[in-house]
Amino acid sequence: MTQHIIHPIAHIRTDLSSKFGIPRQSGLVPELEGTIVFEPAYRNPDALRGLENYSHIWLIWHFSEGFASAKQEGRYDGHEEAAETPSWSPTVRPPKMDGNTRVGVFATRSPNRPNSLGLSVVKITGIEPVSEEGPLIHVSGADLMDGTPIFDIKPYLPATECIPDADKGIGRLRHVETLDVEIPDEWVKKLSEGKTEALRRILELDPRPGYQDDPARIYGFPFAGKEVKFRVEEGTAIVVSIE
Repeated sequence: MTQHIIHPIAHIRTDLSSKFGIPRQSGLVPELEGTIVFEPAYRNPDALRGLENYSHIWLIWHFSEGFASAKQEGRYDGHEEAAETPSWSPTVRPPKMDGNTRVGVFATRSPNRPNSLGLSVVKITGIEPVSEEGPLIHVSGADLMDGTPIFDIKPYLPATECIPDADKGIGRLRHVETLDVEIPDEWVKKLSEGKTEALRRILELDPRPGYQDDPARIYGFPFAGKEVKFRVEEGTAIVVSIE
């Protein structure tokens, strides 16, 4: 079989350095900000010429460390296999469905894919053609972990890529309820300006796998250079510390 080699053209900087806590789709938390930094070989501002005419872009990227790092940190407990494996499975168990229901890999957006490729649409919030690090693209609404390698960037075309009457597929199999969120003032003070609302939206979407519902369990994930810990009780995510 012919092998095809592709190289990252950029990576992204975000406030989320582990898989736990990352929104399960792009655009769910528009308050999450990120910056696309190009690799040295692609730091040519001419490559971005005309991009200012678009509001959104597609990112084609690699599930490079999400599950591996999450398992090392003890944040997942065996309901998903690591993305970096030499073989692949035709079925996967999406954690948000309940973590035990198997569906076909090509009917999901699970990281456990033959080529571990991700696809996200993000909003452009700013473009810097020239900086000390070369051209930069500032975006919002990304569902990528900090440092994720990006293989390609394409403009989003709403005239052809927005299909309002498309079937939702397995996304409708499990009703996802949002959580109320409590962040005591003492912990809000720990966050830099503008980060509180992004954290609130992340917790509102309930980052826990669907099979976990223990009100005594403390969950934790890194966010914006801090370690956020929370528990969920009677439909409310309660932040217990930010350090």
